[in-house]
Amino acid sequence: MITLDILFVYSGNFGERVIRNLINDPSFCKVCGLFCDFCKYGIYSYVQNIYAAIELPNPAQLPKFIENPEKYLPKKIPTGDICIATGIHQDLLLELPSLLEREGVKGLISPIEDFREVPLGLQKQVEEACEELVIEYAFPKPFCSLELREERPLISQFIQEYKIGKPALSIISEKRNKREVIYGVSIERSAPCGSTWYVARKLLGKEVERDSIRDVVAKAHHSYPCTATMEVDPEIKEPILHKAGYLIREAVEEQLFI
Repeated sequence: MITLDILFVYSGNFGERVIRNLINDPSFCKVCGLFCDFCKYGIYSYVQNIYAAIELPNPAQLPKFIENPEKYLPKKIPTGDICIATGIHQDLLLELPSLLEREGVKGLISPIEDFREVPLGLQKQVEEACEELVIEYAFPKPFCSLELREERPLISQFIQEYKIGKPALSIISEKRNKREVIYGVSIERSAPCGSTWYVARKLLGKEVERDSIRDVVAKAHHSYPCTATMEVDPEIKEPILHKAGYLIREAVEEQLFI
């Protein structure tokens, strides 16, 4: 039973992608084309738990510096548990904790798919505001790096209930004609964008051989496609897209080779 409600405050395609994955929109995932076997449809839907999805203007269409951010934010939002904010103007993100606190929202997740949208200095400012207002927060870079942590009980509950965050799979293989082949993959926890389901689909029938499996995972991850930036992130010293690729590769290899 889902007990936490989600509010989305977003701009751009990534926020919409996460919403469509969570409601399991049957027109969302088209990557298998004519070979789609509807592996995820009908299995879950959290549409009843997304109590609002507020789309804000594209940051490129707003002033570079906003002196009165409340002018561009909703005057009131429904009371809920956790807000997921992505792709919004930096000054609006900085003002967001105050709005959430007034409306009783207790958690903020601001995924970073592009470090230019949420530079480290801004992240620290928002974290300080959340701490002052007693709002639990997380800035996963990328969203699929979000993990369970004791110091974040509300966000950890969100991960467990919605089964999204750092990918986790269960893989079953068996010997067939002297070759070990994958014949079953179940999703324990999906990347928030839904890409884990596609990677799982592409693993079926593949031989359990490390280089071959890495190639399958990398091609599937890029084909979905991952929306994280290919620009080198100054904090992690490599593209965020690469980090997302490592996370799903590790999840697969933990099942097959460790």
